[in-house]
Amino acid sequence: MTLTTPALLFPAISLLLLAYTNRFLTLAQLIRKLADEERDEVARRQIMLLRKRITLTKRMQMAGVFSFLLCTLSMFALFLSLKLLGMLLFGVSLISLSVSLVFSLWEVKISTNALNVQLQDIENWSRDRATSRAVAEEDEDEGMHGL
Repeated sequence: MTLTTPALLFPAISLLLLAYTNRFLTLAQLIRKLADEERDEVARRQIMLLRKRITLTKRMQMAGVFSFLLCTLSMFALFLSLKLLGMLLFGVSLISLSVSLVFSLWEVKISTNALNVQLQDIENWSRDRATSRAVAEEDEDEGMHGL
């Protein structure tokens, strides 16, 4: 294994950490927006899902940074001609990167669940609005027949 092998992961890990940071910022924005809205059952469910997503985002960022650090240490070990140590550190770096990706996948699953909660709320609101409109029209029709 040469020094360039772990160096190949640098751009990938950097882009991954950038994507994780964007996810974190989006979550922070959602939480701040939710804090300004009224509290109801949907908001409570969303808060619970956001809390899980924040925890997973923190874990995936930590695993990603750990992978980046181990990759750097692997390159340093290879630079010092400590081939076995460099290979070991690189292997652990790959495992850490894989853990980070699993956390990311889990967070995406929760994110889609949160969107489904929101969609269900919109569907319920639309159904309730249509029902209210139908009842109002029926009342209006009865009032005209009474004349």
